[in-house]
Amino acid sequence: MLYEKDTIYVLGTAKIGKSDPISAMYEIFFVGMILNRNTGDIVDATCNMVRDVTTDFIRSILIGYNLVDEIDEIESEIKDRFYGMAQKAVIASVKDGRNKYLMIHEN
Repeated sequence: MLYEKDTIYVLGTAKIGKSDPISAMYEIFFVGMILNRNTGDIVDATCNMVRDVTTDFIRSILIGYNLVDEIDEIESEIKDRFYGMAQKAVIASVKDGRNKYLMIHEN
């Protein structure tokens, strides 16, 4: 998939609990988001889950949201639909990515 010139990649990270299966493979959890540079709309996303189906599921939740204006809705949908052990890490990573986008966008 090729991305338009007006997109940027933002990475949000979070610590994960030792009991989470992700910790056996990774030391940190991340959500990478491809955003429209001007609007903050999420065009695509990925994360470092253990199973591809979980990554695809998180991706399906995030795509289409606006990272700036709809952060509460994103958090609410994650809480409503994703009951994996990494739920808090997913939310924290998305919020971290939002903060990074806001810092980039201010410049």
